[in-house]
Amino acid sequence: MRALSINPQTQAIEELDIEMKANTLYTFFSSILIDELPTLNGHMIYSDANALSENKQAYFLGESLIIGEALILGRHDFNDVDAKIKKEELSSLVKYELNEFYTQALKLLSSTDINVYRSFEVQNRGEQIALNTEWVLYTFNIADERTKDYFLNELTKTLKANEDVEAYMQKMAQLAINAGNK
Repeated sequence: MRALSINPQTQAIEELDIEMKANTLYTFFSSILIDELPTLNGHMIYSDANALSENKQAYFLGESLIIGEALILGRHDFNDVDAKIKKEELSSLVKYELNEFYTQALKLLSSTDINVYRSFEVQNRGEQIALNTEWVLYTFNIADERTKDYFLNELTKTLKANEDVEAYMQKMAQLAINAGNK
């Protein structure tokens, strides 16, 4: 099966021919915890769920934050198939540079067991919507400097107080949603 892999350490994108078995993903990442991100049209991006706590390098694939190595396969009707995207096209979507906000936020979060893709619910005009830490980081990243500083300072306080980081992210998501509804 045709797959593509991204190694942020070397900034290399490789085309692989893999045989999908029950343990293929676990073997590739040397981990039993795998994140599945369907953010690339017609493809599934697999990454190591432990990559943040292991301080692996983060980067963007399109607008999606990816941490550590990624394995990309095609996806059709919930089944993995050959990756259709060309290596060159994938390369044009990858951005390895992170700004200071992302760098600081991920450094702080690396000391936690939070999964940036695990969803939680917040209220939006009476409806429950599912968001995640990746969305919170993206939203606060586009805010003004004062708001970014507030986010990082409050995250630091949360960590020092040994409080629930996921609850903090849910609170920040709710604040962002409330601000957007004004």
